[in-house]
Parts: sequence; structure tokens; C-alpha cells
Amino acid sequence: MRMRFRGASGYPCALPKSSAQDDPPTQPGPITLLLADDHVVVRAGLRMLLDAEPGFEVVAEAGDVPSTIRSMRGHKPTVLILDLNMPGEASLPSIPTIQEASPQTRIVVLTMQDDPAFAREALRSGAVGYVLKEAADAELVQAARAAAEGRTYLNPGLGARMAAEPPEPTGHPDNLTTREVEVLRLIAMGHTNGEIGGQLFLSVRTVESHRAHIQSKLGRTTRAELVRYALDQGLIET
Repeated sequence: MRMRFRGASGYPCALPKSSAQDDPPTQPGPITLLLADDHVVVRAGLRMLLDAEPGFEVVAEAGDVPSTIRSMRGHKPTVLILDLNMPGEASLPSIPTIQEASPQTRIVVLTMQDDPAFAREALRSGAVGYVLKEAADAELVQAARAAAEGRTYLNPGLGARMAAEPPEPTGHPDNLTTREVEVLRLIAMGHTNGEIGGQLFLSVRTVESHRAHIQSKLGRTTRAELVRYALDQGLIET
């Protein structure tokens, strides 16, 4: 109901409407999300979790890096939830390329990899969130909302481990991390993934992920090529 007051003539007059005060506030649009994970069951669970959150809308799903890039270009989501262990092209070194497909999209990594080296590289590559799958129910919504607001989210336990470790030395060839150099050296020396995991206290799956990232960064896929690279860089001795 409009308020009225009496003008100089004594007749009631309508108080001029103020759009700034009387118009309903503009409601922000939903936080749109793209889910990138190669497991259909995992994507279904994530969709249920995120769609149940007020203000969230899952707009697309993807199962590998190429389809993720296509969906990023087509949907321009607010947030991308990105798994690091999809088949084919490795996700972690592809983050800058994925980001180029939709520069305004914020990337949150959701992974089983609890190695600080993965988290450091993900954040260095452009991700703004790093959540472990084991804590997804408790942390993913919080991480996605933080990303949408321009903030960074890091799994607390992993963040504490990163803070306790000394910073990685610089100067590794081809942007390899310290852990990747360690894995590459052991690969070149002929160790299996299981043996590498035992020496570095890593799971076989984590070693496999490191190996995929090394191959992607170096553009070398066979063991012979990796051995030659390690020799050329002086990482092993003949």
C-alpha cells in the first residue's frame, strides 16, 4: 500500500514511488556446476548432494578431459568439480587448458589423492579448491560455495601437512614437481609401480597418477623414452 500525504491543495497525493526502496531486490542467479568424473555412480551421488543445496544447479556432466573442455565452453559454469583420475588425458596438467575454455569458471579439485604435491600443483595450475573424496559429504558444498565467492578452499588436514612441509625447491626440468622427479628417477631405474609406492610411502594408484602426469608433461609415454629423458637430465647415472 502506498503512503499518501496532503499537498498544498489539501487533496491527498501519492508519494512518488522510489525504485531503489520499493522494487524487490534482484535475486542472484544459481551457482551452476559442471561435474567431471569418469564414474557415473560418483557423478550421480555428487549431483544429488549438490542439487539438494539451495542456490546450486548442476548443469552438465563429463567423463574425461576433452568432454570437460567442451562442456566448459558450452555451459560456462560458475564452478567445475574436477576429478584428477579420469582416463585418457591427465587432468592435473590439463587444468590451464580447461580454464582457458571458460576463464570465469572456478575449479575445485575432488580427488582421492592426498599427496601435498598434487594439491600444490593443482593450486599452482589455477584451481581454487582441493577436496578429498573421503570428505566430500562434509566439504564439497563448502568448497563450491567458497569458489563461487572467489575464495580458496583446501582440505584442512592436507593444508596442515602442506604447511608443515618445507617448500619445494625450484629448478626442476619441464615443470616437474619434486615428487614427480622422485617417481621418474625410480621408473628409469626399473622399479615397478608397487616398488615405487613402497619406497615413497605412496599407494599404487597415486604412483600411477604421478606417472600419467609425468608422461603428459614430457610428451613421452614409453619407459624407454622416460629412461632416455632421465639420462639426458642427469637424474640417473649410467
